[in-house]
Order: sequence, then structure tokens, then C-alpha cells
Amino acid sequence: MLDGMSPRLPDEPARSGREYYGVRAVDLLAIGLFWTFLAVVSAAARELDPRIPGVSPRVMSVVHMATFAEYALWAVITVPIWWLTSRYNIEGGRRVGRVLVFLSLGVAIAIGVDSLLLALRESLMFDLGGFRRRPSPAIVWFGFLDDLMVYFAVLGAGVARDYFLRYHAHLEDTARLQEQLGQARLDALRAQLNPHFLFNTLNAVSALAERDPKGVRRMIARLSDLLRYTLDESTEQEVPLHRELDLLGEYVELMQIRFQGKLSVDVRVDDDVSEALVPNLILQPIVENAIKHGVSQVNGSGQIELRARREGDRLVVTVTDSGPGPGGGAEGVGLRNTNARLREMYGASHRVVLRQAASNGSNPIGGTEAEIALPYHTAPIGPPAR
Repeated sequence: MLDGMSPRLPDEPARSGREYYGVRAVDLLAIGLFWTFLAVVSAAARELDPRIPGVSPRVMSVVHMATFAEYALWAVITVPIWWLTSRYNIEGGRRVGRVLVFLSLGVAIAIGVDSLLLALRESLMFDLGGFRRRPSPAIVWFGFLDDLMVYFAVLGAGVARDYFLRYHAHLEDTARLQEQLGQARLDALRAQLNPHFLFNTLNAVSALAERDPKGVRRMIARLSDLLRYTLDESTEQEVPLHRELDLLGEYVELMQIRFQGKLSVDVRVDDDVSEALVPNLILQPIVENAIKHGVSQVNGSGQIELRARREGDRLVVTVTDSGPGPGGGAEGVGLRNTNARLREMYGASHRVVLRQAASNGSNPIGGTEAEIALPYHTAPIGPPAR
């Protein structure tokens, strides 16, 4: 490998200080347009200069030719200068040495350009009689300073371009790493959630094995459907709300078999939110938490009410149980994981609240109310800003 550069895949972003960005087609186009624009402006300024009235068209054509030749020469020189500023940037421990090299190179280029342009003007003016004049010694010895200033401008533009490309690549790398980190965290949370749900369901099956064999067979059938769903949808982080409700229906049937008719679940979902995207397996742990820490803590029948509605640009889902309230239990593993998943997926745009449910006409069952609010969307959205 050249210059100790480590091998990398073609699509892998530059990470090493030795990496560089070659001059691209868009750079060549920008260079050509920039120097052409300067040449046109300079030629127009000479045409309108009131200090040179009465100059013959032949003389002006020669002047314009020299002008366009000068800017064309600088356009050609700009390409290797930009390549060098990226290939041998001034970062790191070689900063002083490379600055001296660029300075020496600039002086050499300026002297060379000045000498070449002086010879070109002499050649073009050879047959113009009185307009041909010998430059003064000061111009011969110090005329290159103007070209040196042009070189520094080109060098500065090359350094700015290199810093911009490196900064842009750094932002892309950072965004990619944040996305990978968020995905890894989500996968870890789901890996924890699935066994948690499975173990709880198996415990319910075990509790009914002797009392209700028929119910156990139905529970095993529903559990099989649930496992098939979770395996088939394992790569999807978001699903439409109606699909999530279908999965919840399977789980609710399992729990109703377990509670032997002492559990009722009322689902109220507005029609305009059925296609909204929600995190996969977001509702089951909320309802499970309501059952475990709510209705299972009281005697007699238990009630759970689930409502989904849209409030402005948010989807709001509330799960209310008829249990003893937040003081009667704690936030379970499923609810903690749900909160963590929402934080990873939506950042500060989500809300999870666990509170005492007010018993009134719209909510007669009381107990605990868990409210989830997340951005309403029907198409995937990008990762949250960090």
C-alpha cells in the first residue's frame, strides 16, 4: 500500500490523516467557471477603462488574448494546488515543514507564471510598434508578487475545500455511528423484551395446566401465533397501529383464558390513526404491566381500557386499568424497556407518563393510567437529533 495507507472498502469513509480527496468533476467545473468569470470581468473592465481611449481594436484583441491566457494558466495550476492541499494537509506534526514547502512552492510558481506571462506579452506585442515597451527592472524583479498573492488565494481555497470535505465526512461518520448505536440498543432491548414476555406467558400456561387443560391448549395455540409473529417481524422497528392491535388481541386472549373470564379489555381506536406507525411490540408490555401491577392486585373482575387518538402532530395511546393505582405496584421491565425504546427512536419527541387515573364519566374504572405520546407519522422517519 502507498504511504502506509491501510486497505479499506470502496464505500468506507476516510478516517485516517493520510487519506485525501482527489479533485472531482464538480471541482473542475467550479474552477473553470470561476476563472472564466474573472477573465470576462477583467476583459470588460479593460474595455470600459477611460484611461486608454482610442486604442485600436487590434491592440485590445491582443490585450484580451493575454488576459484569457493568464486566467487559463491559473485555472490549470489550481488543479494540482488543490490536490496537494488535500494530499499533504498541514495538520499533525509536520505542520511547520509543510507550510515552508507550500511557501517555497508558491514563490517558484509565482516567478514561473510571471516569467511565462511576460514572455507571452512580449510575443503578442512584437508587431504592435509603439505599444511594445521594455518592462522596468522593478517589474522584472518584483512583478511576481502579484502572482504570489494569487497563489495564496488559490492555496487558501484549496485548504478551505479540504477542511469542508473532511468536516462533511466526519458528520456522516458521526451520524452513521449514532444510527448503528441506536439500532444496537433497540436490538438489545427487544432481545430482553421477547424472553420476558415468553417466560411470563409460560408461567401462565403452567398455572392452568391442571385446572383447565382445554384452556392450556388454546393458550399454547395463541402463544404459537405470537411467537410466529415476533419471529417474522423481527427486523421491523415500526409497524402500523392496526397490526400492533392484531398482535395485542392474541395476547389479550391468552390473558383472558388465564383469568377465566375475570378480565375484560375495551379497545377504542380512532379511525384516523389506524395507519400510524408505532414501534413493534409497543402495546403488549404496557397491557402486561397493567395486568401484573393493576388488575391482578384486586379481587374480582378486572378491566383494562385502551384508547388511541391523534392530538395535533402526536399519536397518544392510553392504557387504563382498574387496579389500586400507581401506589399499588411498580413499573415493570416491559414498561422500562418501552420507555428506553421510545427514547432511542424519537429522542425528546416522545412522552411516557404513569399516573393515577381520574374516575369520571369518561373513565369510570379508575386505577392507573399509562400514557404514551409519540410523533404521528405514516412513513419512516430518520433517527432523532442528538
